[in-house]
Amino acid sequence: MGLAGIALDASSRMPIVLLRDLSGRRQVPIWIDQAQAHNIMSGVQENPPLRPLSHDLMAALLEAGGLRLKRVVIHAIEDSTFRAVLQLQRQVKEAETPMQLPAAMEIDARPSDAIALAVRTGSCIWMLEEVVASASIPVDEEADAEDQDAFRRFLDDISPAAIVRHLRSRDGQNERKEDGSGLEE
Repeated sequence: MGLAGIALDASSRMPIVLLRDLSGRRQVPIWIDQAQAHNIMSGVQENPPLRPLSHDLMAALLEAGGLRLKRVVIHAIEDSTFRAVLQLQRQVKEAETPMQLPAAMEIDARPSDAIALAVRTGSCIWMLEEVVASASIPVDEEADAEDQDAFRRFLDDISPAAIVRHLRSRDGQNERKEDGSGLEE
């Protein structure tokens, strides 16, 4: 899966992280909160924050501890909540570290935290097929591209004067409806 972006739910005004499968045909929306959206986006932006954020610190701690985030796996949906694990891999040989760590381990994580960490470390985001099948929405890239092209043509063809005329005519219709003169019998 790849991070397609973060959108805003039109009705709830809650952020949604959109993960797109590699074929580009399906997206999985995961509702998150504002802080989680900020954490993910700050990991994607090219200008890092002046001070490390929590997920920057987590990535640095993994590296300092000789661990690498191999991948994030979103493996289940339970009670409308996505479940994820961090798959970690030891980077250093056992003799080089005072801690006795297994060569590989999994740690339970919220998908939003896992995604925020993955974008900082350049790690893969995997999602089990049954999760994709049950939670995905189809994406029609061709239709999206056509809509974008039509909107660009509309913007190229529209003039400020036409916008003002449209707004004035709309406002005039609203005024007639408010005073009752626009009502039909």
